[in-house]
Amino acid sequence: ISFTTTHLNQAGALVLLYQDGTAQVNHGGTEMGQGVYSNIALITARELGLTSDRVRVMATRTDKVPNTSATAASCGIDLNGAAVKNACDTLRARLLPFAEEMLSEKSGATVPIDKIVFNANLVVNVDDPASVFPFAELLQRAYFARTSLSATGFYRTPEIHYDRETGRGKPFHYFAVAAAVSEVEVDEFTGMMHIRRVDILHDVGDAINLGIARGQVEGGFVQGAGWLTMEELVWDSEGRLRTHSPDTYKIPAIGDTPDVFNVAFLTEATQPNVVHGSKAVGEPPLMLAISVREAIRDAVAAFGEGDGPVPLASPATCEAIFNAISGRTSTPQPAEATPEHAMAERVLR
Repeated sequence: ISFTTTHLNQAGALVLLYQDGTAQVNHGGTEMGQGVYSNIALITARELGLTSDRVRVMATRTDKVPNTSATAASCGIDLNGAAVKNACDTLRARLLPFAEEMLSEKSGATVPIDKIVFNANLVVNVDDPASVFPFAELLQRAYFARTSLSATGFYRTPEIHYDRETGRGKPFHYFAVAAAVSEVEVDEFTGMMHIRRVDILHDVGDAINLGIARGQVEGGFVQGAGWLTMEELVWDSEGRLRTHSPDTYKIPAIGDTPDVFNVAFLTEATQPNVVHGSKAVGEPPLMLAISVREAIRDAVAAFGEGDGPVPLASPATCEAIFNAISGRTSTPQPAEATPEHAMAERVLR
């Protein structure tokens, strides 16, 4: 996981604190339904000891965080989350001396900084849990002492480099690992296919939000199944793309999800040197859908007699499955008698 274009492995952030105890976060990640804003809010809340309702994530704007890298390569949280954490670290370091001062006043004795935590919108002395005060009061003390309550953050993925000419270096910070087992059912007479069951074990490290991670795994897998079983590009004899719109280019719908869909996460899998020990879970699940295509190949192999290779086109559409089964159960015909995409040609004209 990383951009192989090394300079893209960087991110910035801007975090602002307000006297009412709230935080505003600006970062370079683009939200496209994958939950990056929610994860950024959770990272900020955890770093500053706030509840998530006290954190406001702003729309990404280059007048706040310039020179942003693309939200791609499955490292949107790795980069932007780490930049936000860096900004929060700076703010926390500014605030701790004031927290020490205020807690010492309350307890009548010096409170070491290493005994101070920010949690649940409170500033707490771990040796005296009753000695607490609101985080907002800490911000007010810092403000009246003319201390900046905003900070920029920056992160660059460490120890990566890659020479494209020699093919040498360390292009990736770490690797995402997963396994999937799929069970499918195919119809000999129509070539129709249905996914009966899928079991996935995915390494997401210490997920920042398990719900988002699960949604990414499930959604990525179904998208991959669509890629490998139905999303077909068809050109006519004059070179025109005929599958150019939603009515001709089929994508998976809710009815195409497995009847049984089990997703489990690898335990004790903290990823070192990544924000909160999490791991990428954007693109990796897509590739697990290869198990669907190989299950279809095994199902096709059950028809006819004999072993050996089982030719199966990609994507393995109903037509491709029907042709593959026919190839095992019928007498072979000349290629011109069954031209590829012939059925689609007739339907799309």
